[in-house]
Amino acid sequence: MKNCICFIGSQLSKQRFLLAMAGAAHGSRQCALTHRYYQQWNWRRTPRGPAGLYTQQLTRRHCQHFSKELLQQESVQRYLEKMIEEYRQVTQRLNNTALTESERRTMSRRQIELSPMATVFQQSQRAVKDLKDVQAIIESAEAGEDTQMLELAKEEQKGIRKLIEALQIKLLQSLVPSDKHDASDVIVEVAAGRTTGGDICQQFTREIFEMYQNFASYKQWAFEVLNYTPAEYGGLHHAAARIAGESVYRHFKYEGGMHRVQRIPEVGLSSRMQRIHTGTMMVIVLPQPDEVDVIIEPKDLRIDTFRSKGAGGQSVNTTDSAVRLVHIPTGITVECQQERSQLQNRETAMRMLRARIYQQLIEKETEQRQSARKLQVGTRSQSERIRTYNFTQDRVTDHRISYVTRDIKEFLSGGELLEELISELLKSAETEALLELVENSRD
Repeated sequence: MKNCICFIGSQLSKQRFLLAMAGAAHGSRQCALTHRYYQQWNWRRTPRGPAGLYTQQLTRRHCQHFSKELLQQESVQRYLEKMIEEYRQVTQRLNNTALTESERRTMSRRQIELSPMATVFQQSQRAVKDLKDVQAIIESAEAGEDTQMLELAKEEQKGIRKLIEALQIKLLQSLVPSDKHDASDVIVEVAAGRTTGGDICQQFTREIFEMYQNFASYKQWAFEVLNYTPAEYGGLHHAAARIAGESVYRHFKYEGGMHRVQRIPEVGLSSRMQRIHTGTMMVIVLPQPDEVDVIIEPKDLRIDTFRSKGAGGQSVNTTDSAVRLVHIPTGITVECQQERSQLQNRETAMRMLRARIYQQLIEKETEQRQSARKLQVGTRSQSERIRTYNFTQDRVTDHRISYVTRDIKEFLSGGELLEELISELLKSAETEALLELVENSRD
């Protein structure tokens, strides 16, 4: 079972409120998302952490309970009923032959948007009916003392309940509008920040870049290095890569931001004195747009060429193969020196420039529709510290949802632990988006 913290959304009764307050005496605190979320703590001593350290664990049952309770909230129920009624009205109006072509296109588009939600709702209703039928069979079997029928009915009841739980989660997800960029490929950039000493920033930047490379391999996505500027002692100053596959941006969109590292350097005076150093690095996640999404006029570009920086070799440091592009209207600058061909470097730099300009457009749109109650995880802001990697305590903490996991080495391998954190971020963001939709629907 993986160590983590999650939130249970509910409208607390008086008794449950008192229980929550009692839990606060043992260290629980209100979630950063919104006052409606509370942590449920499962305290136990862990052999993986330092002696005497207690960790917070959340079972899978709690995550299911979270979805079930959220769906049972009166405000969410009203919003769901409103959406179902809208779907029925739209479907009914589409049968009206008096509609104009423009009205029919608008109605058809809206029907397509609401159709997944309506389908899951109907499946959920059928499953609830099936559960009632099985319950009647169980009662009949118990009265008739038919043990074989009772056993089969209870097994069927168990399967239907699992199906209903899965459909409830799917129904909640269908209520949240999908991000139009979720299916896009991405360009991921990493850059070393400042440190209180040593070369831990460059080393940490390399580790994060390799973590994303391993995660791409874990998800069977294509990973193409666009730029790579190594530092001394095996570190990394800056790198960029294009990741292509199914729903890549959906998985990476909350990785952008400042990542902090706390560790004892492996060499030097600080290593001998066991002095902890703190450093940072930045991750930038850019959805990869199509050429039609961002049109760059040649007159808006300044193109510089220079000699590549590297370890030497043929065509490196001897020809002006590296390319720097400056987009004059925005001031955005990108460089590429990965290839030996100036033409290839220019093409790669154009892709990176197009992605950065596109990201700037997205951020402007996001700011315009941003509400005061949304937090970092609900936006695409990439300027704040989002995660801390504490090597001395073998702990990774995501500050946006207070998620904690252990075993940094395993986390940096870019496998299951990273995927679990990304999954929790998506759940929190979708919940926040749903609650905002519910609130806005009251206006």
